Amino acid sequence: MAHFHYRAIAPGGKIIDGVQEAKDEAALVALLRRQGSIVMRAEVEGKPRHAWVSISLLPGGGLRKQEITNITGELAAMLAAGQDLDRALLFAAEIAPNSRVARILREIRDSVRDGTSFADALAAVPHSFSRFYIGLVRAGEAGGALAQTLLRLAELMERERALAATVTSALIYPAVLLVAASGSIVLLLTHVLPQFVPMFEQSGTALPWSTQMMIDAGNLISQWGFPFLIGSAAMALLVQRLLRRPKARLAFDGLRLRIPLLGSLAREIMAARLTRTLGTLLQNGMPLINALDIMREVMGNTAGVAALEAASHGARQGSGLARPLSQSGLFPKRTIHLLQLGEETAQLGAMALRAAELHEERVRLTVQRMVSLLTPAITIGMGGIVALIVGSVMQAMLGLNTLAQ
Repeated sequence: MAHFHYRAIAPGGKIIDGVQEAKDEAALVALLRRQGSIVMRAEVEGKPRHAWVSISLLPGGGLRKQEITNITGELAAMLAAGQDLDRALLFAAEIAPNSRVARILREIRDSVRDGTSFADALAAVPHSFSRFYIGLVRAGEAGGALAQTLLRLAELMERERALAATVTSALIYPAVLLVAASGSIVLLLTHVLPQFVPMFEQSGTALPWSTQMMIDAGNLISQWGFPFLIGSAAMALLVQRLLRRPKARLAFDGLRLRIPLLGSLAREIMAARLTRTLGTLLQNGMPLINALDIMREVMGNTAGVAALEAASHGARQGSGLARPLSQSGLFPKRTIHLLQLGEETAQLGAMALRAAELHEERVRLTVQRMVSLLTPAITIGMGGIVALIVGSVMQAMLGLNTLAQ
């Protein structure tokens, strides 16, 4: 048995504080419920007392995206099973992967027990929950459908993770292959080929142009390779600082969407994110104008945000969503057609989700095709360069043998 400090709402609506002996917290909650009180918070006597609202404001103390995804799924499962939010948060804190996540979940639970809304408690956690996430939770609380809201959020975040993982994992092998092949070529030019240079110089004959070109390339890499890397890093930092300016970022993001092949993939990813988020918000009962305001945070491209702001203005004027989006020229025709069909049939949310499925599948197919073409292209290209280096050396060696005969 242990003594608990507790705060509860009495039958008359008054908030009371007290101390009660109980086997555990669940027994205390059950006891007070039988008395007609609703427990807001309970702590074992003797433990350090925390403030009723205790949210850490230390920089970097927030939750990572994958942790938020896992927590959302766990809370959704608990609420769908009939548990209340307090028990769901307690369960999530108990199975948290580390003490940092558990601490944040307990602080959110304490805030909720003190009468703070779940959305406001999430908003108090630094560097964690986006305005989109909080807005959706707030709408779910207001409509009494928090469990369904969290289920949709969990599905949305899992699909976002799967989409990003599809692109990232598909590009890992070509990237590793490119780095390994480039390293092999540099090694041949800077360490292997120079071993033959003294032999060529002793012969006193003119080298074939291909051999001389490879020797010069090796010397160039040996002398300027490291300064080139330093300069490239400095240039990357300079470009990164330049892109912090809104106008420069807008121009860069717009150009990125119009690059052949890669721009098409970027537009498909942006359209998938737009339609999946829009469909989730509308299916959750949020008005279109409010949904468009929140969606600016999830676009990931300032040119796309500008197009969305123009569409939001058009929607306020009564011109709908599809037509203003089509005027930007940034979204695939499939997106515009399905959104227009959704507006005409008053099923914009459902059609947006349908469009998201098509775009996500299109992204997967495009990435697979790119990788299927990129891998052999890298292999053939690098193999050709290695063959050119070896052939240049062999040509020079054959010339020396001819002179010796």
